[in-house]
Amino acid sequence: MEFFASLLKYKKTVYSLNLTAFIAQRITFKSKRTFSRLSVRIAILGIMLSLSVMILAVAVVKGFKTEIREKIRGFSGDIILIKYNLNSSYENSPFALNADTLKKIKTLPEVQYAHPYAIKPGIINTDNEVEGVVLKGVDKSFNWDFFKKILVQGKVIDFSDSLAARKQILISQHIANRLNLKVGDDFLMYFVQENLRRRPFKIVGIYDMGVEEIDKTYVIGDLSIIKRLNNWKENEVGGYEIRVKNFDKLEHANNQISDNINFRLRSFLITEWYQTIFQWLSLLDINTQVILILMLAVAVINMISALLIIILERTNMIGILKALGSSNWSIQKIFLSNAAYLIGLGLLLGNLLGVGLGLLQQYTHFFELDQASYYMTFVPVQLEWLDILLLNAGTLIVCLLVLIIPSMLVTRISPVKAIAFK
Repeated sequence: MEFFASLLKYKKTVYSLNLTAFIAQRITFKSKRTFSRLSVRIAILGIMLSLSVMILAVAVVKGFKTEIREKIRGFSGDIILIKYNLNSSYENSPFALNADTLKKIKTLPEVQYAHPYAIKPGIINTDNEVEGVVLKGVDKSFNWDFFKKILVQGKVIDFSDSLAARKQILISQHIANRLNLKVGDDFLMYFVQENLRRRPFKIVGIYDMGVEEIDKTYVIGDLSIIKRLNNWKENEVGGYEIRVKNFDKLEHANNQISDNINFRLRSFLITEWYQTIFQWLSLLDINTQVILILMLAVAVINMISALLIIILERTNMIGILKALGSSNWSIQKIFLSNAAYLIGLGLLLGNLLGVGLGLLQQYTHFFELDQASYYMTFVPVQLEWLDILLLNAGTLIVCLLVLIIPSMLVTRISPVKAIAFK
């Protein structure tokens, strides 16, 4: 008997679900009522536009953060190791890192590479112009992968000939434009010390990073030049730039490095070194959250309006179903299923529009930007399928949960009055 009772209950459940789906499909796709059809189309359009805007907002912000972060990382690494003092000028305080300590740092699991550097302010003098810059000195261990990507002319410094490398220099496109310089040109750079000293350089490459704070300040040369100018010992450097394998584990890598250095040295995260830029990037997350909330509100309001109109236009049907013995919840499920169909169609169209525009921008760079203001010449897009799935699931769940409240209007409809309703 229990088996037959369970089977009967199961058949009733299946029948109820089939009936709910059947009626929901009829009032969704085969409705001939002009006003409700218009409201349904507006609701679908609202869902489509809201989801596409949310997808693009998340993709663009992630693209911005990734592009700018990778530029800063490529130029300065992820962790900067310098001598701990109160020196706030562009001049480095020299130090010599023990060979065993350096080897330990390079072999840490999170570290990709580490190379020495030093900086020194100078003045470029050409025939007609002068420009204050900062010479960043690197050696043959420097990783040129990033600079090879942003070179617009020439090549990187060739350290195979140490004497020739001392005269080679890279300048930015910004400095090249200001001083009317090109690859192959020579100039003198003056360094203000107790005795004014000058060094000749030849431009071997011009880079365009797109970050004005760096482009207008730095030129790249041989580290040995700065050592000679400052009378440093052979093993002394101004600092080390360290790149980690996983940026998400930056704090962990920094803690490991701090455990292997003495109290005279300090390691700075790149987020601390370029604090202004990374604070600006963090503000973009707030803008994205505001956009997501507003777009989700638009989608919910559109669906509530459409559902209320559909319920009011189906008052007579609700009365008949109640008279035939249908419960309030079973009738609510019909309209919630109806809403799910509409939301699903809106999500499908929203994905096509949002992902389509994202892919178009990703491969064509159709929408351009002012590099002086945004650090890049085009709108960057970083589409991730997990983000798209979460936005779809979140929109569907939030809309359906919120629509339970307006669907409760069904409980206030009297069968007698509803059947007589015209």
